[in-house]
Amino acid sequence: MTGADRPILELDEVSAAYGPYRALFGVSFSVARGAVVALLGPNGAGKSTVARVASGLVPASSGSVRVDGRDVAGEPAWRIARFGLAHVPEGRGVFDSLSVEENLVLSFQRRGGRGQISASLAQAYERFPLLKERRQDRAGTLSGGQQRLLSLAKVLVVPPKVLIVDELSLGLAPGVVDDVYAGLADVRRKGTALVVVEQQVDRALALASSAVVLERGTVAYYGPPSGARAAVEEVVDRRARGRAQAASS
Repeated sequence: MTGADRPILELDEVSAAYGPYRALFGVSFSVARGAVVALLGPNGAGKSTVARVASGLVPASSGSVRVDGRDVAGEPAWRIARFGLAHVPEGRGVFDSLSVEENLVLSFQRRGGRGQISASLAQAYERFPLLKERRQDRAGTLSGGQQRLLSLAKVLVVPPKVLIVDELSLGLAPGVVDDVYAGLADVRRKGTALVVVEQQVDRALALASSAVVLERGTVAYYGPPSGARAAVEEVVDRRARGRAQAASS
């Protein structure tokens, strides 16, 4: 397989655990260059764990993770980032004691070099005017949703080869979510592949070229977006029936 044909991200029979608790069981899927994979499923299905394993925040107990053909399983997160994978995790992911602009400058300098800082700041402020208004404020004083925007701006302006975003819409007003997804569509057009972990199924599927539905740490569905909603509903129904049976026993 040539470099152009090779998936930019591949998970092959990946399992993972948090101490004695096993969270993933043989998860496999791939992300083509410039493609978008929606990673869906109910709470506790393993979506965030997949994202953390791919980016090196959680080690895989077995299986392989390949970024642009390179097996990165066991590599530290900073090294995987250098290979071209960026991860905006669930939560806020900013330096609370630094200003909004200092957070951006640190990221832009690391990813694009000093010569690109001014242009990158201008792009970030154009895309997210709220960040420009708050640029001198400490990041810790922003609301949770505003901190999510700051985390996203740090990677959207200097796009990686593959970007994993986890629950982006969490804590954001609907209009802001529109802006965020417009930004994701823009970086996709520039060639960045995306893995979108999202509870808002319609949002993710509207952007996706394929979908993975997880159930209890395993892949319940892997295919086109058109079949993903039914797969999610089936997983949710099975969970509800299981809870009802447990309650009645």
